[in-house]
Amino acid sequence: MTVTAAKGFEAAGVVAGLKSTGKPDVAVVVNRGPAKVGAAVFTSNRAKANPILWSQQAVSDGVVEAVVLNSGGANCFTGTFGFQTTHQTAEKAAELLGVSSGDILVCSTGLIGTGDEIFRAKVLDGVEKGVAALSADGGAAAASAIMTTDTVSKTAVRERDGWTIGGMAKGAGMLAPGLATMLVVITTDAVLDAADADAHLRHATHVSFDRLDSDGCMSTNDQVTLLASGASGVVPDPEAFRAALTAVCIELAEKLQGDAEGASHDITIEVRHAASESDAVEVGRSVARNNLFKAAIFGNDPNWGRVLAAIGTTQADFDPYEVDVWMNGVRVCTDGGPDAPREDVDLTPRATHVVIDLKSGEATVRILTNDLTHDYVHENSAYSS
Repeated sequence: MTVTAAKGFEAAGVVAGLKSTGKPDVAVVVNRGPAKVGAAVFTSNRAKANPILWSQQAVSDGVVEAVVLNSGGANCFTGTFGFQTTHQTAEKAAELLGVSSGDILVCSTGLIGTGDEIFRAKVLDGVEKGVAALSADGGAAAASAIMTTDTVSKTAVRERDGWTIGGMAKGAGMLAPGLATMLVVITTDAVLDAADADAHLRHATHVSFDRLDSDGCMSTNDQVTLLASGASGVVPDPEAFRAALTAVCIELAEKLQGDAEGASHDITIEVRHAASESDAVEVGRSVARNNLFKAAIFGNDPNWGRVLAAIGTTQADFDPYEVDVWMNGVRVCTDGGPDAPREDVDLTPRATHVVIDLKSGEATVRILTNDLTHDYVHENSAYSS
């Protein structure tokens, strides 16, 4: 049920003709509950798409009635006309729902530079169809409609004492922090105020989506939205809510990783005993973005030397000659030198776990990435972005 698992929400996914495949390409998620609380985090890319510019303004007062999402076109670098398209999208949804356009968020994903008159007409038609199709059972259709190069839809739900959180996500390429080529909508029927919703969402994304770094490429359209309907009537324990929201975000991030374009390995890089969290993130990310390391994993080669070479480029506080490295449970490097023979390491499973012990402090962080494959290169040479 995804985004409609929580009380007070309806959703739809419809075909507007934006995709050449004829598959669903416009989704609408509406909050029908007594509260209209909303929060969102956005790409840190300075080149922001028109829907991002609109939604940043719309969410600033903490009130969100609905989210309209389209795949099949990013509406990025489409000038004033493209921003007007986003504005008209919000106005169309607001008119049909009987609310203010300033309380409608808009998200787009697809080819950068797409957003002409035909695109606009199809999106507006999709909004009309989507609102007409709204249903408390429409979560699965909405999750399908936001897919681009995704091969499967991504959803997650957590139910707690009297309240629920449900979410959907899309993303398969350009997966890098800030946030990761993704559109995410998360709903809850818990009673929250706007400040708490914003704080909880920022924490959850910080330790989930911001640590997904599949290919080091940052999108222009990333948006993660949290809607709270208050329909359960339950005010959750703040720590319990934050933990559940974080669990939903981590599950969605892992599903994004598992569907990364062309990948044959899902790599978890765990950095232990760093002097600080920021050091741990920097070290983990240096490995996640190292093409030599990623190519080695694709070839099932436990090349720990490439790990040490990558982390040596960082400013993190550690001694390279004291670092230990494990790959899939086998310590292949100890104190910056060889340990177990490479033959002891089995990298044939898709799930790959790399542990880097810096021996410099107490901080531990996980970074999620993928290997570099022929299929990834082929897919991204065939798909313009």
